[in-house]
Amino acid sequence: MLFDNIITALVEQGYAVIEHAFAPEFENHLYTHAKQLQQSQLKQAAIGRESDEKINNTVRRDKIKWMDQQQATEALWLDKMEQLRIELNRSLYLGLFSYEAHFAQYQVGDFYKKHLDSFKGQANRILSTVYYLNPNWQVDNGGELVIYHPENHQQEIIRVQPNCGTLVIFLSEEFPHEVLPAKQARYSIAGWFRLNTSMGKQIDPPR
Repeated sequence: MLFDNIITALVEQGYAVIEHAFAPEFENHLYTHAKQLQQSQLKQAAIGRESDEKINNTVRRDKIKWMDQQQATEALWLDKMEQLRIELNRSLYLGLFSYEAHFAQYQVGDFYKKHLDSFKGQANRILSTVYYLNPNWQVDNGGELVIYHPENHQQEIIRVQPNCGTLVIFLSEEFPHEVLPAKQARYSIAGWFRLNTSMGKQIDPPR
């Protein structure tokens, strides 16, 4: 049912917002893991990729930790996204080849200015995912995800509260988006489904 809802929303509008996408026990497990991450495990998030990667605090201020299969809790998330990847390919023929994800921690005042996760014509990120890990989040805590119209980048389509268990998926090339300044510590998992990195006569390694 979850995957069907995601697929229908992607076909109809290019994005999906699903509250409590997974069981509460799974939400809590991921939240606890995110809270227990040591500052030494987190690094300042950068913009750009590979040789173009740089830290720019005027654009984004979150800290991140990339997920891997060697950590049990992270493997559970990656396994769920692998199931979704298979279903998306089966239903929508997207040719998704891999998935990468990181925990993101926003402290008070942190933000991520409006941006695209992928640029048209580049064989890299196809679908973006965000999963929120913030129990009892209040409206005045800020930190909303704002998604803008693909053709009018000043027009808001939707503003998503980062409530625990909410899953957002959208087309990476189509939707500019931003994270508004947080007024409380804010946790999430950001991820991307990608094409085969050797497609399109372009080398585009993960991360």
